[in-house]
Amino acid sequence: MHLRSIAPLAAALALTVVTPVFAQEPPAVTSPDGRLRMTFTLKQGKEAREGTGALVYSVTFKGKSVLNESALGLDLDPGPMLGADVRVAGAEPSSGVDDYSLRNTKTSKVHDPYNAVVVHSVEAAGIHRKLDVEARAYNSGIAFRYLLPAQEGLSDLKLKSEGTEFRFAEDDTAWVLALPNYRSSYESEYVRLNLSALSNQGGVSSNFLIGTPVLLHQPGVAWLSLMEADLETNSSMYLTNPSGNWAGHLLSVKLSPRWDDQQYAVLGTLPHHSAWRVLGVADEPGSLVESNLLTDLNPPSRVTDTSWIHGGKASWNWWVDNVSKTGHSAFTTEVMKEYIDFSAANGLSYFMLDAGWSKSGDITQLNGKVDVPELVRYGATKNVKVWIWLYSTSVMKQMQEAFPLYEKWGVAGLKIDFVNRDDQQGIQFYYDVAKLAAEHHIMVDFHGCHTPWGLLRTYPNVLSYEAVLGLENNKVGRRDSPVDRTAFASTRLMAGPMDFTAGAFDNATEDKFVARNEAPMAMGTRAQQLALYVIYETPFPMLSDSPQNYTNQPGFQFLKDVPVEWDETRVLSSTPGEEAVIARRHGDEWYLGAMTNWQARTLQVPLSFLGNGRYTAQTYEDAQDAATEPKHLNISSRQVSGKEALSLRLAPGGGAAIRFKKEK
Repeated sequence: MHLRSIAPLAAALALTVVTPVFAQEPPAVTSPDGRLRMTFTLKQGKEAREGTGALVYSVTFKGKSVLNESALGLDLDPGPMLGADVRVAGAEPSSGVDDYSLRNTKTSKVHDPYNAVVVHSVEAAGIHRKLDVEARAYNSGIAFRYLLPAQEGLSDLKLKSEGTEFRFAEDDTAWVLALPNYRSSYESEYVRLNLSALSNQGGVSSNFLIGTPVLLHQPGVAWLSLMEADLETNSSMYLTNPSGNWAGHLLSVKLSPRWDDQQYAVLGTLPHHSAWRVLGVADEPGSLVESNLLTDLNPPSRVTDTSWIHGGKASWNWWVDNVSKTGHSAFTTEVMKEYIDFSAANGLSYFMLDAGWSKSGDITQLNGKVDVPELVRYGATKNVKVWIWLYSTSVMKQMQEAFPLYEKWGVAGLKIDFVNRDDQQGIQFYYDVAKLAAEHHIMVDFHGCHTPWGLLRTYPNVLSYEAVLGLENNKVGRRDSPVDRTAFASTRLMAGPMDFTAGAFDNATEDKFVARNEAPMAMGTRAQQLALYVIYETPFPMLSDSPQNYTNQPGFQFLKDVPVEWDETRVLSSTPGEEAVIARRHGDEWYLGAMTNWQARTLQVPLSFLGNGRYTAQTYEDAQDAATEPKHLNISSRQVSGKEALSLRLAPGGGAAIRFKKEK
């Protein structure tokens, strides 16, 4: 059963006998495999009336506590925190299976069974407001959300904040994305700190504003993730540790405030449901990346005909500053045609035309330097389609006029940049763009944006997101390094598609790297850049370097061969900030990517994921001298089977990329 709105729920309750609670035991929900359990109770204060109290929940994994009693509640205007003093009126258990297909992502088919419960509570005093909590337990995690049914005395929704807590049983190690405010691009390092360090630094009270996803480790118990799903009509969730002391092992929810009235996070009418709060739980961090919880918890596709939606690799003019085949920079229609020629010659589906083609502030007018309709026409003769860059503020003002125009021109997709907001209106912008773009057969890649939340299931024309400290940072500084890349494979990647814009072929050691805008280079080996096309999930990857830097270069063949969508994903090894090994299947072929931080290491990789049969392994790995000559590759081919293991020797900042072709 998919509870997508309050109205279907109300109809169902009219025919359902609601289970009375606390007659025998508190309401709870357990995962199908029995390992995860979420329990709801009432926490009574000193002056609580009998049968009333604060609604709280707890979570166990394999019988061990993961979350201790944690508060639930909504701070509505007017009135006190709804959930702080309630009685439980009943609980409605159910079960179901999320069974659906996906395109352009890490898996093509999903089959996730779950058990569910809706807990009904009523305020003990005042006007007796009603609050329901819907929870689901999957084998890979727990999700819950608030349901506010239509009710007497409460017609308008004025949500100031949430009272949701995550009180961890231990001082878990956390990898967190600390953000400066509610108006960022989610582009920073994931920092490793214990929960207590998030509220007490230097012996004084302090705190961080933390974006999602968050990765946590409770040694000896579980690896955990915190994310959100199905944000429509809602504001985005941030987290903070408000305890102010070294004994507070918790995170609490902060909602991004509206731009027009910052005392509120969400305005609307009832009935209403919040976004899902998603707690992934697993034995290993890689299982959190494999999980499909975010798409499970989003509505099915609203795009009836998806035949026009295709992932594909793209040449790109921006990272290399519009360099032409003469070696000089020139932002002209003729030079952009050179990038289309490069795409056509190497089997790339797209060319990504970046900023500067439109007149300032008007995304329907050309600037005289680059003729987009002419580029689209030229690309059509080469079987290459064109994407164009847009500034988000201009899209907000002009999309009703611009999107039909782009469809008329024949533009394939839009890269919409500098969104930098995820308040209620900002989140609605993502949905408005996705819907209108789909109506005009246009795909979308969001940059300067919030991390994904499973929207690709509802609007499969939204192919990718940035929300990562990407390759572009090499143009101005040293923030993109192999350490961060290995961290992203266990953190940011949990949320879904990630347009890191890989593909640098001017590779440098840590000591010899120089940040520069023209002819940029990147730290780490070439083999690691190849590996990123397997490790990082995106159906719209850039080949970010210049066409000249790829011509006749070792390793370029792998970039031409590697697919952009996958039928299956296996995380074989993952240690945040240290190393990652991920295998992905496309049809009957497998691809593997491996990378390390600045520490050289040898990895033993079992090939059991291959199953039966024999394969030819085409391997691109660090050469013997890659520690000092990072462009050097060792390219080899050998026959292998699933009964074997490969030994991969990775240089500092190194990697390996392998294509497994099944023998007939």
